[in-house]
Amino acid sequence: MTADMTTKEDGRSMPQGRDLYVILGALMLAMLLAALDQTIVSTALPTIVSDLGGLNHLSWVVTAYLLSSTASTPLWGKLGDQYGRKRLFQTSIVIFLIGSALCGVAQDMTQLIAFRAVQGLGGGGLMVLVVAIVGDVVPVRERGRYQGLFGAVFGVSSVCGPLLGGWFVDNLSWRWVFYINIPIGILTLIVIAAVLHAVSVREQHKIDYLGTLLIVGWAVGLVLMTTWGGTEYAWTSPQIIGLGAGSLVLIALWIYVELRATEPVMPPRLFTEAVFSQGSAISFVIGFAMFGAMTFIPIFLQVVHGVSPTMSGVHLLPMMLGMLVASIGSGQLISGTGRYKIYPVVGTPIVALGMWLCAGMDETTSTLSMSLRFALLGFGLGLVMQVLVIAVQNAVPYQDLGSATSGVTFFRQIGGSFGVAVFGSVFANQLASNMEAVARKGELPPGFDPSAAEGDPGLLDQLPPKVRADVLHVYAESIQTVFLWAVPVALVAVVLTWFLREVPLRATAGAQDYGEGFGGAPTVRSSRHEIERALSVLMRKDARAMELYERLGAISGVNLPAGSMWALCRIAKDGTVSGAELAERAGVPVERGRPYVDRLVNAGFVVRREGDLVVTDSGQAVAGRLFEARREGLAEHLAGWSPDEHPELAEILTRLSRESLGDDADAEAVQPRPRSHGVASREM
Repeated sequence: MTADMTTKEDGRSMPQGRDLYVILGALMLAMLLAALDQTIVSTALPTIVSDLGGLNHLSWVVTAYLLSSTASTPLWGKLGDQYGRKRLFQTSIVIFLIGSALCGVAQDMTQLIAFRAVQGLGGGGLMVLVVAIVGDVVPVRERGRYQGLFGAVFGVSSVCGPLLGGWFVDNLSWRWVFYINIPIGILTLIVIAAVLHAVSVREQHKIDYLGTLLIVGWAVGLVLMTTWGGTEYAWTSPQIIGLGAGSLVLIALWIYVELRATEPVMPPRLFTEAVFSQGSAISFVIGFAMFGAMTFIPIFLQVVHGVSPTMSGVHLLPMMLGMLVASIGSGQLISGTGRYKIYPVVGTPIVALGMWLCAGMDETTSTLSMSLRFALLGFGLGLVMQVLVIAVQNAVPYQDLGSATSGVTFFRQIGGSFGVAVFGSVFANQLASNMEAVARKGELPPGFDPSAAEGDPGLLDQLPPKVRADVLHVYAESIQTVFLWAVPVALVAVVLTWFLREVPLRATAGAQDYGEGFGGAPTVRSSRHEIERALSVLMRKDARAMELYERLGAISGVNLPAGSMWALCRIAKDGTVSGAELAERAGVPVERGRPYVDRLVNAGFVVRREGDLVVTDSGQAVAGRLFEARREGLAEHLAGWSPDEHPELAEILTRLSRESLGDDADAEAVQPRPRSHGVASREM
């Protein structure tokens, strides 16, 4: 066994030290790629439209990615369980890189939209498989230590995405928004191939392909209806009515299929739980507002105010920072108070107010005024997103925990798809109407085509100053209309939050996943993985190692120093271990650990046999009392989940109690430097 590899009790080897950090670094890069692609494109969109044309299709550049990544995420998760996550992860990276390269060479909006869908297909795999692989390479006890790092990736992508997108446009080309993924992705592929070992443990699933296909069908149908309605076709046209009717039929078929599926993408029984239904509806609205705002604010800034793409990213910082502050702050307050309903009750009116204030922006609005409005909008969004996940997790039974968490984040992404589509349709309609009004004034130069200016804002530079000012005002009014339409949608969420039922907070519900709070892609974890993640976070908050062992000793009636209890649990789990190996695991010299082993030998719990330390029957019994005391302590975190009624939960508690005692990470902390005992021999 090397210093960079250890073995779990189920026989699986797990990376340690340098290998672990290299793998985690590669996984964070992969997650950053997928997370950035939800934000980096926003500040590049005006330039993309100017280059490729097709302003009326602008929303689909964002929507295509959101829809394909959202729909494919559950499939990647289950296929990874069934066929091995390493191979599927490499496949998802390759698909993502192919989509990125194709987006970079797109020659028109239709190509770009299609290639964005390919990119989103790979992006969905990146998100879900990164989270699953972390579970393979990091013991449950240690996952809480790294949880904040992966949550921070979403925070970094939220802040840096718009800035990077603008910088690439200003200094290279909008195509580098996509090309930048290629070297990072290739580096990730190389590291994963070299360092990550395939996990032999597989889980068999009945994959709900038909349910997934039907979700894509009705979502695309409804988004097309909202995109084309009033622009390409009249709302009463056969095409729009047909799309609406067809989508309703697909929804009915989806419900029928899900009721009969062995492992449905989203169990219909979840919708009988009021908190889940209300939380999903509110989440839909919040996604609608967030992605819609992030798509059209850069257009307002770059076209109406004439700022550079980079500076439009800077202007978005107050919104992103407001979101992060509110997400982290509300999470901490919820953990301390156990109350969560107040945050969406306060947050949704702030979102509605932020939208209404943004509707008042025009070409004369100052930078300070815009920044305050964006910060307010972001703060309101941050108060709501993470809290909805907590509320839903807290309300559903254990068997639905994973599906409910996936569901509420799924509806946020679907809401984002609709938000971008609806905002785009409203904007295109209003802009066309306003441009016609300008044309009727007869102020446009001969040969100037207003419809061409709608698709290419860069043509406005050809206009005389007075006419250009009028047209910029038209753009401002069109985007004002977008935000005005968003206000009543946000008010629906306000009303829904009044009826959101507050259930006494379970301990596990207070262990936040900040990635969910920052608007990341849909979460796809089983109920077991959700509980393991929460327990990992809560275990990090337990008493320091020394205090933990002393407390367990007092509860179980074991009168030994903390260092001796650690050694006993370690030897009991291994059965037999050499003194040198035990010292290596503890990360201390042999002479420093010997006094603690001597206590075990003198008490008859361990015997020395040919250089090895062997646990005795009485030692196993004492270690068993310590494991049981730890199990009962962990069970307190699961109050309300009835672990005795769920064999899977009981197994988790038993396994974690054994994994968390005698753990290498605690070794040095429970062995304070002892006084000198004379000349040390080489045997522990």
